[in-house]
Amino acid sequence: MYKLSGAILVTIVASLTFLGSNRQEPAVPGSPDLPSGPMQDKARSACTTCHDSGIIAQQRLSKEAWTKEVDKMVRWGTQLDPADREALIDYLSANFSPDKPAERQLRTPTRR
Repeated sequence: MYKLSGAILVTIVASLTFLGSNRQEPAVPGSPDLPSGPMQDKARSACTTCHDSGIIAQQRLSKEAWTKEVDKMVRWGTQLDPADREALIDYLSANFSPDKPAERQLRTPTRR
């Protein structure tokens, strides 16, 4: 019989939970919504299953950088139909490019 460390077990459970989920709502309640557009729902399902949409909103990346980011997330397991790849990259590049103003991030006080 095999023994699994706690960290490996947590990783396996998290991966299975991620693969079995098909959420459309942001991972964190109250996170900013993504801009409207034809790929908004795809961006929600591919991106906010694992992280807050604020992570996306604070990025200001070129199309080349968004391409690398999307490809990295696909390698890490995001569920994205290959037919939607280019359209998602175009959506992210149009809405979160270096020439767009930075998203204002609200800070929450930390406990010390």
